Amino acid sequence: MVITRSHKVASVLVKAFTNHKVQKTYLAFCIGSAPKSERITIKSGHGRSKFGAWRVYAAGDVGRKLPGGSIVRDMETTFEVLSINGQQNYKEQSECMKDEEHSIVVEQKAVTDVDANKDEILVRAFPRSGRTHQIRLHCQYLGFPIRGDVKYEGVYEWKGRTYDAHELHAESLTFQHPVTGFPLLIQAPLPLWASQALQLLTD
Repeated sequence: MVITRSHKVASVLVKAFTNHKVQKTYLAFCIGSAPKSERITIKSGHGRSKFGAWRVYAAGDVGRKLPGGSIVRDMETTFEVLSINGQQNYKEQSECMKDEEHSIVVEQKAVTDVDANKDEILVRAFPRSGRTHQIRLHCQYLGFPIRGDVKYEGVYEWKGRTYDAHELHAESLTFQHPVTGFPLLIQAPLPLWASQALQLLTD
């Protein structure tokens, strides 16, 4: 959350968010099938089902009018896999940026494999749009819902513990300062689950 004391500055920031000039990163602790790629970009549609719940639509549905009167909008997220089962299997973030990423364009509803292995997966998400529940929906679609996110098929109980909240953390915002124009990075303090997961990667 960014709060300003000036209406003029607020309008500049609103424009920056609207024009996708603000880079946001999130951390999520997921339980599901480990992806085979170190970076994944998923593109889809986003809208409400006939029952009122947010859901992933096919990319080809973008612009289609839904029964409730709303329009399917585009939704895009890039995921970087930081660890699988506590092991840093992939490259550092700077190295990952150089590699080709696996792109997924949603064409149909996802099919959940109930017999698939359940891995612990720590990901960093880079949403390129700002749709409601975007990261949660895309994690669900990719087969690794966020731990504690029971609304989107995340586990409530894991290894003898229960999780009353989904483990998704707004990590950082990067944008140009609205007055000076200098690049500005704002980072939020890590919650306990995130600091513990990242600590395993540095031990």
